[in-house]
Amino acid sequence: MLERCDNDRFPYRLQVLRGDTPWITLRTQDRWPAAGRNIFCLREQGPPEPGEVLGEVERVDILAVHERGPRMSVVLDRKRYKRCDFLFLTKPYKRRPGQSYEQIFWLTQRSIQQRRPAFKLVGRRGNSASLIRIDSNERYPWRFPGAATERGPLPAGDYALVDGEDILAVVERKTLDNLLADFGAMPVLHQTLAELASYTHHALVIEAPYADFLNSKKVHHYTASFCARAIAEIQVVHPSLRVVFCENRKVANEWTRHFFSAVSNLGRGASGPGGEGGTGGPEGQQGKIQAKCDYVPWGQSWSVREAPIEWPGSSTSGKQADSICG
Repeated sequence: MLERCDNDRFPYRLQVLRGDTPWITLRTQDRWPAAGRNIFCLREQGPPEPGEVLGEVERVDILAVHERGPRMSVVLDRKRYKRCDFLFLTKPYKRRPGQSYEQIFWLTQRSIQQRRPAFKLVGRRGNSASLIRIDSNERYPWRFPGAATERGPLPAGDYALVDGEDILAVVERKTLDNLLADFGAMPVLHQTLAELASYTHHALVIEAPYADFLNSKKVHHYTASFCARAIAEIQVVHPSLRVVFCENRKVANEWTRHFFSAVSNLGRGASGPGGEGGTGGPEGQQGKIQAKCDYVPWGQSWSVREAPIEWPGSSTSGKQADSICG
């Protein structure tokens, strides 16, 4: 929702609503970023002053929200001026040790394309406290140059990115022969994959391309059609399971290394729309929009078209319950 207010420098008030409850409230310098420029915003620290006149300018439903670290992308339900980003940065004061301040920029698709910003949009330094744990039963483990590793038991998967006792991401590794052998005990395989998929950041990484499972010379006593049906069954039974086919062992190792790096850099502790540390918003949602679904993994979009929501007291019950200015 966009409102006009009595302030010469920040004449607009922008609210992202969850039903009738404000989730993010910003004071902005314009109603929409012009081509080639960004809008600097201020987070509203409290309710409007008594007597401040606010006039609603526009109210638009949200189709999708996609968060990546300090960056939040929004798609609006209209034909024009429908894509925009909000960048939430936390910077230290140069002359105030231990203190920081927030910078918020409102960008559009066109401004991003026409002008490369001086700041880094996505990605932060990894947390040195995290390390990669390799399951004790892994005989010929992958290598992770430059990363701290340890051997130990894992409740699921063969490799995990851990921070203390917390598992941040987990990967199940399969060679061509491993997966073919598992096809002979599908109930056990389904149990293993169900536990793997219970983690927010997970992946089943296969050291062979999908085409190898359709090659009768490589699938031994199985037929190519059986292998195709088995793989399809896995993805249907576990719709949230992330399955990655890689060309070979080296490629699978490299994919996993970058996957863990991305989780470490983007999945935790970023300054986000909820404020410093990614916390804030109604009921401590930690800067994540949630509705009848779990936390949205990095690299995936959550869309209310795919998961219709009903916020208590919302006039848009069963449709798009989020609103944003445009």
